Amino acid sequence: MIDGFSQSFVLCGEVTLSVHRAGRGAPLILLHGYPQNHHCWAKVAPVFAEHFDVIVPDLRGYGESDAPPDDVEHRTYSKRAMAADIVGLMDALGLDRAHVLGHDRGGRVAYRLALDHPDRVDRLGIIEIVPTGDFWASWDAELAYKAYHWTFLAQPEPLPERMIGADPAAYIDWTLGSWTLDRSLDAFGPAALESYRAQARDPARLHAMCADYRAGATFDRALDEADRAAGRQIAAPLHFLRAEGGFPAQAGDPASLWRSWAPQVTDSSCVSGHFAMEEAPEAVLGAFLHHFGKSGSR
Repeated sequence: MIDGFSQSFVLCGEVTLSVHRAGRGAPLILLHGYPQNHHCWAKVAPVFAEHFDVIVPDLRGYGESDAPPDDVEHRTYSKRAMAADIVGLMDALGLDRAHVLGHDRGGRVAYRLALDHPDRVDRLGIIEIVPTGDFWASWDAELAYKAYHWTFLAQPEPLPERMIGADPAAYIDWTLGSWTLDRSLDAFGPAALESYRAQARDPARLHAMCADYRAGATFDRALDEADRAAGRQIAAPLHFLRAEGGFPAQAGDPASLWRSWAPQVTDSSCVSGHFAMEEAPEAVLGAFLHHFGKSGSR
């Protein structure tokens, strides 16, 4: 649990999501990434809740949310389907619009939500990603070596599931530690670590995490390419936070990539590895309290 937050289970169309919520004011939805869940927001969510109505769902396939089996076209774990889940959550909670902040895979859900449902997003925050199609296009040998999980997890079922399933906790610990700036697990609390390991021990959730990346390599990438060709833009004001030791830093000029997708982009950086909310929580709060605070309270 996140300190001061209550948990509920909300039917959001096709799936039921586990949702943690606290605070008052303008709605702010926080979307986690891989291989994490709501626990990744534990250091920042209580502070956000002093200013906003903070809503922290586990994405489908993660945490305690439903984990349906994938389909052959990888639509089930596409960011379009996950974004539709968040729209369903907003409908169930009676929210017309919300600020949305996403990290890693949650960032991909967040910008897909802004593209597919522009009338539901007030202001958008993105932590530590560039758009899926642009990231694939930026690959060279060095980036392919560092981001090997994009191709490994996307391999056909059941290869990655079986390999990770042989020692799930070791794989999660290696992934988390190798993506931090100091190459350790020190930034992660005991409850968070055990929650992340437990996901990988659950065959349904391990399958879901792989399916998330299968969608990224196929359906999600094709959506981005089609949107780029059609000239679609993100209408919401967007702030992008990159870590000096993260993946977007390897993709050329990541802020300029976002500016090609949205007319209103600001950006900042922090001294961190990939997991900025846990490694540099003050930097995350500094960047996004300001960004979302511009809209005031409801």
